[in-house]
Amino acid sequence: MTCAFKTVATPVGLLKLVASDAALIAILWENDNPRRVRLAPLVEDVGHPVLLLAEQQLGEYFSGTRKSFDLPLDFSGTPFQKQVWFELLKIPFGQTRTYGEIANAIGRPRAVRAVGATNGKNPLSIVAPCHRVIGKDGSLTGFAGGLAAKECLLGIEAI
Repeated sequence: MTCAFKTVATPVGLLKLVASDAALIAILWENDNPRRVRLAPLVEDVGHPVLLLAEQQLGEYFSGTRKSFDLPLDFSGTPFQKQVWFELLKIPFGQTRTYGEIANAIGRPRAVRAVGATNGKNPLSIVAPCHRVIGKDGSLTGFAGGLAAKECLLGIEAI
């Protein structure tokens, strides 16, 4: 099996959008660790319908006209990872949560570090808004796209 990809320019740098036949499966950062998200071999397909839809919606997000995404998504991970990533999808635009709050929300209050590690492996950055997860003291913490990108994304969402 191969996956389609398309690279798009955004205010946070080049993003590589990756899709299966039917769903978006990854958004990778320009200087992403190649081992952060495991993928099948990639083939460029700039006309792939899911990638075109993702590019359009990301453009709307960055221009300030979109506050939520409506894309077919397919998370590949363990049941715990999927639980965390689906919880990310529930964080409203313009709001943040701490790692502890995410752990509590999934019924695993002692799994704060595991939530942090899983957040760092989120394959669908921006769409599954891991940038909205912050340290318990309100500080910006690790982010696959870098803290400047996280700050930019949170700035876009500042109300």
